[in-house]
Amino acid sequence: MSELLLVRHGETEWSRDGRHTSWTDLPLTSVGEEQARALRPLLSGRKIAQVHASPMVRALRTAELAGLPQPRIDPDLREWDYGGYEGVATSDIHRGRPGWYLFSDGVVPGPDGHTGESPEQVGARADRVLGRLDPELRAGRGDVVLVAHAHFLRVLAARRLGLPAAAGGLFTFETGAVGVLGTEHDRPAVVAWNTRHP
Repeated sequence: MSELLLVRHGETEWSRDGRHTSWTDLPLTSVGEEQARALRPLLSGRKIAQVHASPMVRALRTAELAGLPQPRIDPDLREWDYGGYEGVATSDIHRGRPGWYLFSDGVVPGPDGHTGESPEQVGARADRVLGRLDPELRAGRGDVVLVAHAHFLRVLAARRLGLPAAAGGLFTFETGAVGVLGTEHDRPAVVAWNTRHP
């Protein structure tokens, strides 16, 4: 069975500042571009069968700078819809909702078209992605790479491991980092996490 490589996009202005970013289509900062280029040595030695990416500029530019083949754009790889918390930092949310935690409490509704998502809704998107990729992973023709966003990829990792979506909160995921999900004794396992080129 092939491995599933999860790539978080490089730094943006809002990720640097700790602000929730889902549908706002921000570019990479200069640091984010360097982080993306630094992925090349981590990925270049791997046999890659498929690359899939979120439609957001920050993910597509990361894939390009990392030297990955042209990705297939998958809208299901977009970030968790933060609803009314788009652009807001966790510390600011805590002023009005002390103890708020995304993975258990979800978000408040936002503007038209962005009512927000619950952990279960994000988990359902992750399950769709994993269902589509399963035949390719089982075929063993090479690794499958997903270039996307921190919270979504954390949920996807949890679902791949057979955990509930809210268990994505057990992982952290830095900008410009790679996570590798493989198997041990034919069961899904974390092979590497938050890997960056030294």
